[in-house]
Amino acid sequence: MSTANVVDSSGWLEYLANSDRASLFASAIEDTGNLVVPVISIYEVFKKVLREHGEDAALQIASMMQAGRVVDLDITLTLEAARHPLPLADSIIYAVAMQHDATLWTQDEHFKDLPNVRYFPKQQTV
Repeated sequence: MSTANVVDSSGWLEYLANSDRASLFASAIEDTGNLVVPVISIYEVFKKVLREHGEDAALQIASMMQAGRVVDLDITLTLEAARHPLPLADSIIYAVAMQHDATLWTQDEHFKDLPNVRYFPKQQTV
């Protein structure tokens, strides 16, 4: 890949769990030279892993996520995120992607119709 990529927290969780959907996000996550990681994604993934698997696993994953370029939340990013009609974390993640001219990889329907998004709909279970 030659373009910058941001992977939404749900994509990280699929990849880290090695789920049947992990391959959808693998190329973006494994291309660390072009990977942009919003600090809020580290927060969301760390919190879920901490709750479900404990601190050692959560710290290991947080460290792995830092292989990409970590983007902290600053005033410019905060104000830009507030312009997007999305929930808080999603607004920040999308603003980071736009700030870095990156493609956002996600399975979150909030992003479905936004520009520069690679959306993978979740499969419905019957």
